[in-house]
Amino acid sequence: MPLVPRWRYMTDEAKALTKRTAVSALVVLVVLLLFRALLPWVLVAVAAWWIWKAINR
Repeated sequence: MPLVPRWRYMTDEAKALTKRTAVSALVVLVVLLLFRALLPWVLVAVAAWWIWKAINR
């Protein structure tokens, strides 16, 4: 059973739009997962940079 029930009746433009939407959603999901995993490291780096700037004054 196809994921999109009427895939064979869709126009080529509608198929292309559906594929682009699916790829975009997948890219957004991957970016969000990576950002969520890297967020603590970014916060640690920013805090370290602030401390470094405060010490060097």
